[in-house]
Amino acid sequence: MRCLLMTPENSDTPPKTASRQTKADRYARKRRAFVLATGMAVSIMPNGASMAAAPDLLPGLVADERLRGEVPIPVAERDIPTVVAKPWVRILEGPTPLEGVAFSTSGEILLCDVGGGRVLRLTSEGVVSPLLERGSLGPGGLAIDTEGRVFVAAAGDLTAGTVGSLPEGGDDWQEILPTSAGYVPNDLVLDGRGGFYFTDFKGSAFEATGGVHHRAADGTITSIVTGLALPNGIALSPDRRTLWIAEHGRNRLVRVRLDGATQIARLGIDVVYHFIGPKPDTVRTDAEGNVYVALNGQGRVLVLSPGGIPIGQILLPGREDGRNLRSTSFAIRPGGDEIVIVASDGERGGGGWTFRARTFGHGHR
Repeated sequence: MRCLLMTPENSDTPPKTASRQTKADRYARKRRAFVLATGMAVSIMPNGASMAAAPDLLPGLVADERLRGEVPIPVAERDIPTVVAKPWVRILEGPTPLEGVAFSTSGEILLCDVGGGRVLRLTSEGVVSPLLERGSLGPGGLAIDTEGRVFVAAAGDLTAGTVGSLPEGGDDWQEILPTSAGYVPNDLVLDGRGGFYFTDFKGSAFEATGGVHHRAADGTITSIVTGLALPNGIALSPDRRTLWIAEHGRNRLVRVRLDGATQIARLGIDVVYHFIGPKPDTVRTDAEGNVYVALNGQGRVLVLSPGGIPIGQILLPGREDGRNLRSTSFAIRPGGDEIVIVASDGERGGGGWTFRARTFGHGHR
C-alpha cells in the first residue's frame, strides 16, 4: 500500500526527510524479524546486502555426553531400563569371536570358539576346557535337548556348513545335516519334537538368498521362510508357536507365526523391529515371551516385549570407549534370571570374555 505524506504549504521540512525516516523504520523492522526467525544477528544494508555477526554470536551444537563413542545408544532406546553386566571369565586372548552360548543340563556353560573350531565348556568355578575340537568346523550356534545332547550349527567356510550333535560328556560327533546339502547353518533352535529349525546364512543386503528351514526327526527338510538377507539368530517362543529371526543383512527382527511345525499362519510374517547401527546376532526368548537380541558391534543386548517393543537392555562395560563391542551371543539360565553374554574386543587386544547380569524373565528350554 502506498502512503502519501502531506505537509503544510509553508513547512520548512522537506518531504525527503520523512521519506528517509520511513526507510529506516522499515530496515529496523526487517532486522528485528530476521533475528527473531533465525536467532542470528545480521546487518541488512540499504542496498539489500547482509553482513553476518561475529562468530561468537552464531548458534552452535552442544555435544551430549550420552551420545559419545563409536556406537552411542539410539535416542529411542536410551531411556529404557538399563543395566551394565559384570566381567566374569576371559576365554580367549586373541580377536577370534566367541559364539553360541548355551546352558547344559548339568548347569555348565557351553560356547563356541569360531576360529578355533571348538566347543568349549565353562564351569561355575571359571574353568575352561574343550568339549569338541574340529579345526575347520566354524561352530556358531548351540542347542541342548532335555536329555543333554548338544546340537551344533557350524557355518564352515561360509559356503557350506553342517549340523551335528554330541553328548554333553564327550567328543562323539554325529553329523545330522551334511555339508553336501549346501546349507550354511548359522544358528538353530530345537522344536521339541525331535527336529530343529536352522538359519541358512547366505546373501547380502541386496541379494536375499538366505532362509530358515526345518529338519524333522525323520530327516525331512522343509523351507519355512526364504528371501532373507543373512539370517542369523533364531528362537522360538515358549509355546513354540512363534519363530523369531535376526536378519543380519537388513538389520531387522522378523516374526513368523506358525500353524504347526512347518506351516505359516495366515498373515503370519511381520518385520517387527528395525535396528540402528551394527547388526543383530543371537536371539533368545525368556519364559514370559520377551525377546532378547545380541547387537554385534554395539556391546549390548536389547530386550523387546513379545510385541517387539524395546523394554530393556544390558550393556557391556567399556562400550563407550570402543571396547567389548562384538557382543555376539548369550544365554539365560533355564529356570533362573542369570544371563551370560560373550563378546570379543576385536583388534583392541582385550580378548574374548564372558559377562554376567540378571534380567527380567527366566530362561527355558
